[in-house]
Amino acid sequence: MINYLVVGSGLFGSVFANESAKRGNNVVVLEKRNHVGGNIYTKEVEGIQVHKYGAHIFHTKMKNIWDYVNKFADFNNYINSPIANYNGEIYNLPFNMNTFNKLWGVITPKEAKEKIEEQKKVFNLKDNPKNLEEQAISLIGPDVYEKLVKGYTEKQWGQSAKELPAFIIRRLPVRFTYDNNYFNDPYQGIPIGGYTQIIEKLLDNDLIDVRTNTDFFENRDFYLNSDYKIIFTGMIDQFFDYKLGELEYRSLKFDTEVLDEDNYQGNAVVNYTDAKTPFTRIIEHKHFEFGKGNKGKTVITHEYPQAWHRGDEPYYPINNSKNKELYSNYVKLARSEYPNVIFGGRLGQYRYYNMDQTIMAAMQIVKKEFGE
Repeated sequence: MINYLVVGSGLFGSVFANESAKRGNNVVVLEKRNHVGGNIYTKEVEGIQVHKYGAHIFHTKMKNIWDYVNKFADFNNYINSPIANYNGEIYNLPFNMNTFNKLWGVITPKEAKEKIEEQKKVFNLKDNPKNLEEQAISLIGPDVYEKLVKGYTEKQWGQSAKELPAFIIRRLPVRFTYDNNYFNDPYQGIPIGGYTQIIEKLLDNDLIDVRTNTDFFENRDFYLNSDYKIIFTGMIDQFFDYKLGELEYRSLKFDTEVLDEDNYQGNAVVNYTDAKTPFTRIIEHKHFEFGKGNKGKTVITHEYPQAWHRGDEPYYPINNSKNKELYSNYVKLARSEYPNVIFGGRLGQYRYYNMDQTIMAAMQIVKKEFGE
């Protein structure tokens, strides 16, 4: 007898399946792709763990989540230190003293703060910025905005910064230290041997039946008329055949290639912040593992933001007021029509989750479902 049907073998679905099976429940996991893992799937190429669906760096402030994920893999001590390439000029991210020194020649935090305040005053923006451009300039001034925010953000979202809402960047990581660590989180790293092993171990239970190449929607009515509970981690609007309208997403295209050289760009992540370069960043996967891999080979991925259309992979929900209202209406519809379906994950809950937040959200559902 099946107790739970989990749709999607990403981190949310796999954590729930694991915790459910540990409590003696029979679980079936449906995965439309030919592999488990969702977007954190990694595959070894030339001795290098390649992040097939974009760079994933695990970071968290929550020790309990860090301890949990370390049950399934050993992590290295990779620290995320991306750099920005603006028309051939190289800057450190997040915006820090290295960035400000390169831009203005300032040396001390006091000089950097004075320079930013001086630039902000020139624009004399009011307390309530009307759009993302005004918000960014009010936070870090026009120089940083023009070189390191504007082009990248407009490529990412496919809109002018003057048309994007200010709330997208309520805060920008500005640090008045010479520290290139992008995250403030105390726990950070990459699993040695890739992320796929984590999912495989989560799903390694005799009570879990994993079915890849299986699309929930091909037998949707059959599943919904069965007497088990469903954990649905796909798009909530697609679940309802878009009957209230389409939620908006941004998609991505990944162009991955093997190069006959040891070291292509010297860093795992290089953001291209000018407007004319069509991609937003290049990932060189071996640097997540400190150069591990076959000698004379490296694997790079160009990442291109794309408009989303039905049938495309959705990567980022567009959380403006219109979409939030539409999502809220889908939640109400779900509660009234399908009380036996739990919607989870980035697409089911229509929000941007980091990996630690995904695990935490799945654990909250587990706690609620099993009364613990």
